[in-house]
Amino acid sequence: MNRTGDPVSNVEAARDLASRIPGARFVEFPGSTHSFAGIEDEVLAEIEEFVTGTHTRVASDRVLATILFLDLVGSTELLSEIGDARWRDLLGRHNDVVRKELARYRGREVKTTGDGFLATFDGPTRAISCALAVQDAVNHLGIRVRGGLHTGECEMLGEDIGGIAVHMAARVAADAGPGEVLVSSTVKDLVAGSGLRFDDKGFHQLKGIPGEWRLFAVK
Repeated sequence: MNRTGDPVSNVEAARDLASRIPGARFVEFPGSTHSFAGIEDEVLAEIEEFVTGTHTRVASDRVLATILFLDLVGSTELLSEIGDARWRDLLGRHNDVVRKELARYRGREVKTTGDGFLATFDGPTRAISCALAVQDAVNHLGIRVRGGLHTGECEMLGEDIGGIAVHMAARVAADAGPGEVLVSSTVKDLVAGSGLRFDDKGFHQLKGIPGEWRLFAVK
């Protein structure tokens, strides 16, 4: 067994080792750490199957969270304009800004998405505040980001997350304009009384999500 992005035990070496052992089966888990923290049940289930020949179904681990997608606007055009070296430097500074604000607002970085971030929060107000703070900070770098938020139940997949709520947040972010933070009506309702203000952007059809969804832009 091995993590795909294990920084200590290279996954390619683990695959090669397994291929050389007659009758061996290689089990690969997502993640970029050297431990199996967070996926203990899945690991134990694989060991159980190896020892007993049966595999007990692992119970789904679902949590309620506010999901934030951040995306750097016009990244392809900017890369073409400034070149690889300057782009790497700019992207690194952008990433530093995002991680600083995530730490400040107690967000959890789930993963980067090339030129964006997926993060979760235990409260929607902090998630919105983080997105706005990132926008203000990256303006000084001469770039803009768009953000999308939704609150719902997520399935924990090791260090990653999945489920319809995650897809919903991604689609909300995709509908946001440059420098805009969009939220679902669920998020808006949850932060009532927080002092945050919104512009009603009407109903949207979100790709792959049935029905129409009312979205709001944070002022």
